[in-house]
Amino acid sequence: MHINGKEFRTIWFEKDIVRIIDQTKLPHQFIIKDLKTVKDSVEAIKNMEVRGAPLIGATAAYGLVLAIIEKNDQSFLKRASQDLINSRPTAINLKWAVDRMMKKLLGVNSEEVLKIAIHEAKTICDEDIDFCKRIGLNGLKIIEEIAKKKKKTINILTHCNAGWLATIDWGTATSPIYHAHKKGIKVHVWVDETRPRNQGANLTSYELNEEGIPNTIITDNTGGILMQRGEVDLCITGTDRTLSTGDVANKIGTYLKALAAHDNKVPFYVALPSSTIDWNLKNFRDIPIEERDSEELSYIEGLDKNNEIKKVLIYPKKSKAMNLAFDITPAKYVTGLITEKGVCEASREGLKSLFK
Repeated sequence: MHINGKEFRTIWFEKDIVRIIDQTKLPHQFIIKDLKTVKDSVEAIKNMEVRGAPLIGATAAYGLVLAIIEKNDQSFLKRASQDLINSRPTAINLKWAVDRMMKKLLGVNSEEVLKIAIHEAKTICDEDIDFCKRIGLNGLKIIEEIAKKKKKTINILTHCNAGWLATIDWGTATSPIYHAHKKGIKVHVWVDETRPRNQGANLTSYELNEEGIPNTIITDNTGGILMQRGEVDLCITGTDRTLSTGDVANKIGTYLKALAAHDNKVPFYVALPSSTIDWNLKNFRDIPIEERDSEELSYIEGLDKNNEIKKVLIYPKKSKAMNLAFDITPAKYVTGLITEKGVCEASREGLKSLFK
């Protein structure tokens, strides 16, 4: 996708360094950051310099490459893999990518292991681009069906950032939107701010602007009344972990959007690559829900009149805050899952129809 008219991926490897777009600086500053050690990769994931389930997985894969460059030792590699898995608990892609890498790397001759690691990490990234592109083409069919009935602009509501900045390219929830735009279908996106880190306002709107797609930022609580007014034709979100039952873990606030969509008969779809499916957990209550630093709530960051990024306190100093990062949307509120293999019902039977 594009920034200032130039094509970018969110992560790439060159000259023994992993390069990322530091997403904590967007939308006000575009900074490419170098990761040189596995510790740099862990910190980038923890601090959300990279975020989004597929991108976190790719960063972890390249983190193991950096671990081998740093110290080509199997014991060190095992410790590095565990540090990466522990960096953020909810997104399943993280453990999926690390486990996939380690299956390739454990017990391999030390002279060959780096070459194999680089190839596998690159393969993970290339696969994600292909999967996200196919998610877009499958989701495009849903938008086209709505466009047949409604000749005017299609209004799509999304939550958080499930765009190309959350993946390697294309995105998940945004991929159908990008494909519709490229095909000439008039789309407009309602972009939830997504407190407390404002990934919608800071990232989704930013990348939609760069692609020339009309969008409007709204507070997280506005979606319900827009649905009541008939101003939302479709909801599409991403997911950090989807169980084989069709239950979805995603950024906090997704569940409330699904409830509003259900009440107003607005289709609510979730877009995901198969790497985000957790085939092992059977009960959504067992999904680990990350609780982040309460300062993400009590402080807000932005650009002041002097074009300087400042962080300011917005809560009373004595107040406590709870900062749960994700919630669960039960499958019964999900119209369908958009995957690289097609669209299916949010259920065990639906997923099994696509993934044997």
